[in-house]
Amino acid sequence: MDERAALALIAESLPAAGDDAAVVDGQVLTTDMLHETTDFPDGTTRYTAGWRAVAASLSDVAAMGAAATAAVAVYGAPDFRPDEVRDFVRGAREVCEAVGAEYVGGDLDGHDEFTVATTALGRLGDEGPIRRSGAQVGDALCVTGELGRSAAALRLFPDEPERANDLFRFVPRVAAGRALAPRATAMMDSSDGLARSCHQLAETSECGIELDGDALPVHDAVAEVADGPKDERELAAFFGEDFELVVTVPEAALATAREACPVDLTRVGTVVEADAGLTMDGDPLPDRGYTHGA
Repeated sequence: MDERAALALIAESLPAAGDDAAVVDGQVLTTDMLHETTDFPDGTTRYTAGWRAVAASLSDVAAMGAAATAAVAVYGAPDFRPDEVRDFVRGAREVCEAVGAEYVGGDLDGHDEFTVATTALGRLGDEGPIRRSGAQVGDALCVTGELGRSAAALRLFPDEPERANDLFRFVPRVAAGRALAPRATAMMDSSDGLARSCHQLAETSECGIELDGDALPVHDAVAEVADGPKDERELAAFFGEDFELVVTVPEAALATAREACPVDLTRVGTVVEADAGLTMDGDPLPDRGYTHGA
């Protein structure tokens, strides 16, 4: 059973588990686990690991349109080297500070592989949670920031680890999520890649999506590592782990959404009827993306 099948099984008995975060008494709660072999390439510093691990959970808070309030982390490793633990905590604390949250601690445990489990908490605004299920036919499909950042980092780690670490330390789109919440009909983060996120959003909202491949905002570093334009498109649309927001906005609200969003908000497609399916540039959009543990 793969990760998606396992999540579907869990959703049968835990409906709250089907979105980016669970909603509890006006707050959102989410948790993530990352491992050295699947999530932290050789050359990843403990500072970057602390930043990125906590940022992944903060991104789920952002995707619900909530304000981040706090985060904790479990740090498991074969040994506890003081400099590595300090650097990890510093990274975790500083990414929280970057989005107005507080890193409040966690736990240490022995483990045969460096492993991190993180939990983040957020507070909802008056508009409530922005779920994946509200997209409407005619809505504009948009993404924040740029795509392909993590893919570029992964290819740079062997030869340029300092630059790769810098790319790996993304800033969670908490401020953007709050700004978009009053205008969005549906929202999620792109941790599994733009294409897979579109499939997940379309399934939940019971709609179709038309993507414009030429409109994808691609990070500058992608062109440096990609093997031509086709590979650039592949890294931007399917690689994943970018943690940008994928959001649907009514056409009439698109201009104000762009004005309110503190980062670039790029229209990359349109929500269409479900029987139209999912396409990019007129061709079927494959349901491919990042698979945890693969």
